[in-house]
Amino acid sequence: MSVVKLFEIPEHQLREYPQECALAAKEDGQWRKYSTAEFKEKVDQVSYALLHLGVKKGDKVAIISNNRPEWNFADLGILQAGAINVPIYPTISDRDLHFILMDAEVRMVFVSSADLESKTRRLVENWTTPPEIYTFNNVSGAKNFQEFLELGKSNPAPQAIKTIRDSISPSDLATLIYTSGTTGDPKGVMLSHNNLVSNFIAVQKLPPVKNGDRVLSFLPLNHIYERMLTYLYMYLGASVWYAESLETIGDNIREVQPVAFSAVPRLIEKVYDKIIAKGSALKGFKKSMFMWALDLGLQYDPEHPGSLGYRAKLAVANKLVFSKWREALGGNVKAIVSGGAALNPKLARVFWAAGIPILEGYGLTETSPVITVNTLLPGGMGVGTVGKVIQGVQVKIAEDGEILSKGPNLMLGYYKRPDLTEEVIDKEGWFHTGDIGEWKGEKLRITDRKKEIFKTSGGKYIAPQYIENKLKESRFIEQAMVIGENQKFASALIVPAFLHAREWAISQGLELKTNADIAANSIVKKKIQEEIEVINKSLGQHETIKKAELLNEEFSIQKGEMTPKLSLKRKVITENNRSVIDRIYNLQ
Repeated sequence: MSVVKLFEIPEHQLREYPQECALAAKEDGQWRKYSTAEFKEKVDQVSYALLHLGVKKGDKVAIISNNRPEWNFADLGILQAGAINVPIYPTISDRDLHFILMDAEVRMVFVSSADLESKTRRLVENWTTPPEIYTFNNVSGAKNFQEFLELGKSNPAPQAIKTIRDSISPSDLATLIYTSGTTGDPKGVMLSHNNLVSNFIAVQKLPPVKNGDRVLSFLPLNHIYERMLTYLYMYLGASVWYAESLETIGDNIREVQPVAFSAVPRLIEKVYDKIIAKGSALKGFKKSMFMWALDLGLQYDPEHPGSLGYRAKLAVANKLVFSKWREALGGNVKAIVSGGAALNPKLARVFWAAGIPILEGYGLTETSPVITVNTLLPGGMGVGTVGKVIQGVQVKIAEDGEILSKGPNLMLGYYKRPDLTEEVIDKEGWFHTGDIGEWKGEKLRITDRKKEIFKTSGGKYIAPQYIENKLKESRFIEQAMVIGENQKFASALIVPAFLHAREWAISQGLELKTNADIAANSIVKKKIQEEIEVINKSLGQHETIKKAELLNEEFSIQKGEMTPKLSLKRKVITENNRSVIDRIYNLQ
């Protein structure tokens, strides 16, 4: 029997690869493990409880929670009962949460914590029929998930659930995922069972994960990227362990010793920055050896491993330096899967050189998500590309450079918005991604976002993302946003790499205590300007950064300046820094 509907995954695992630990998470400081049999039992209990409480096929049930086994129990239990899962980011704003709950007409909500319970309750308290709210954590005065499971246990309805399961088609709507985008109200992306199943089946042989392997999960499960990969891990019989939080990832990786995990480039950058900071703090021969190894790694090309002499040097670097990088990641990592944004090519090079392959892929929520991905297969990796098109999916480049795609992974459409659906899916069924790209052999390279490209007052087009990635190659630059629409020249808002800048300042005899001190210091400004000048040499004349202003705070989700997958919200950043931009262009 093959899996064609998502709720069939637990029984597939039970039949093919029963695990003593299918899912694991920390509870009271100890790892709580759930076997495949327990997993299937909890999923059934969720379905029975939903049925008992009157939830019908097609009803919407939301999950607002951190990653944890309960998320999976609720998810597949909802789907098995014929309801639609509406997963929501725990960090969502009140405005967007209220919009989603209203737009999707949510009947029931599972939340993880007291804060999310009170927030949700406050937003729906004036509804004529507010959704019922259950909490995964024990929250005083709130309905608890354990009580919910007991309700299902006390009211089993296997025949009724079987009838519902049989009535569900692979092409039926399974989940409604609201994408925040960078402007306007969230859009509900409608994905079917087949959209997601076809996607993980197409990539099942690409990551180095097999039955019995451990994987670590920390990217939000409500994002399609981590969710699809989690379905894949379950399908392959791997054991999924959930990190406690973003702050504990390092410790959890060392505890779990996973063979794989997924990350966004921003997190990989932070790992890299920590490694560099530790290496920079070394003294004498150890520091020289570290820097020598780093320089070798930055020259590495997985497609062309280099001369015999280079490979011999790299073998020494691997033994003396890079082996410690691998130990810091648990010692077993065979691959890191990267997506959600463009990966800086230097990170791909140095981590591959260190024996920690980063497999960058590309896709969108609307494509369930994977369209292309780099792999460990011969000829499967291209630095600076997002890899080859996956099986069953088609890609072409439009005349204006936009990437178009079609395949079984393409969404059913936007919920209640046929107008928006028609804007992105043309009459021939091609999905217009909004990304600009080009072919590098058989591999796809993303060059920019179509909507982010802007014109200077001289009529020259600027592709900001490419320049921003170039700027972030400097160890002194943490984040950057290129500006200059309808202006005479391009400029940049720069967030310094504060840790590195502070250490460099000490070496120059400067004591800069705060981030504001660093951003305001003339010597630091001069150094970063020198870095920008080096990058400018690789750019076209109209692309060069003529002016740059240093900011004293990072762009963040909390300030509304980044989407949950860490893409820049350019309009928000522009408004938050209006006075700085006006100063750059003498508009005050």
